[in-house]
Amino acid sequence: MADTGLRHAYDGAVLILAIDTSATASAALLKNRTPGGAAQVLASSHTDETNTHSEVLAPGIQGLLAESGTVGTDIDAIVVGVGPAPFTGLRVGIATARSLGFAWGIPVHGAMSLNALAHDVLVDDSPGGDDDQEFTVAIDARRREVYWARYDAGGALVDGPHVGAAEGVPAGPVYGAGAGLYADRLSAAGARVAERFAGRQPSAASLGAWALGELGRGRDLLPTTPLYLRESDAKVPAQMKGAPAS
Repeated sequence: MADTGLRHAYDGAVLILAIDTSATASAALLKNRTPGGAAQVLASSHTDETNTHSEVLAPGIQGLLAESGTVGTDIDAIVVGVGPAPFTGLRVGIATARSLGFAWGIPVHGAMSLNALAHDVLVDDSPGGDDDQEFTVAIDARRREVYWARYDAGGALVDGPHVGAAEGVPAGPVYGAGAGLYADRLSAAGARVAERFAGRQPSAASLGAWALGELGRGRDLLPTTPLYLRESDAKVPAQMKGAPAS
C-alpha cells in the first residue's frame, strides 16, 4: 500500500527495499538491527546506464531478493527516490515501488533522491574540512541544467531541491555527477567541484541508508509524489486543445 505521508512505527529491526531511478536504475535491500543503528546492505543491483530503467529494474529486484533469500512479505517497507529527475526514468521507479507495496501489503515511502548523495558526502568525505561548511549536491537535469540541493555540515537540507543553470548553484563545495559535467561553469560562478564525486549518482543503497536513519529517529519520510520541478517536454498539439470531446 502506498504511503500517504503518515508516520509508521519502526521500533525494532527494520528490513527495507530501496529503489532509485533518478539517474541510473538501482535497488538495494537493507537492514538495521536497532532503531537508528547502522544500515547493512544485504544485496544490491544497479546499472550505470541512464536510459534502461524499465528493462533492468524489475529483474534487478528479483535477483537481489533471490540472492538474499528474501520474499516480499519479509520486507517492512519500501523507500523510493522521488527525484528530482526527468519524467520517464522517475516514473519507472515510483510505479514499481507502488506496485510492489500493493502486492506485498507494505507501506511505501518517498525520499528525495539527492539525499543519497548527501549521505555519501557525510560518509566518504568532509565538506571542506569545516564543521560549519554547507555543501551542495548536483546531478544532470539535461537542457544544460542541474538538479541541486544544499545541506549543512550535518546533512540537514537547508535549500532545494532546485533545477537551473550551473551558474545558479551557490558558492562552496559541490558534489555529484552534475558538478563533474559542468565543472568549468560552476568554478566560474565561485563553486568548488569535489573531484572524487564528479561522477557520483544517487544510489538506492545510499538512499536506503539515509532513510533508515530518518525512520530510526522517528521522522516522517515523503509521500511518493514525484518531484519533477518542471513541466514535461510532451505537449498537447494546439489544434487538439480546443477540440470538442467525442
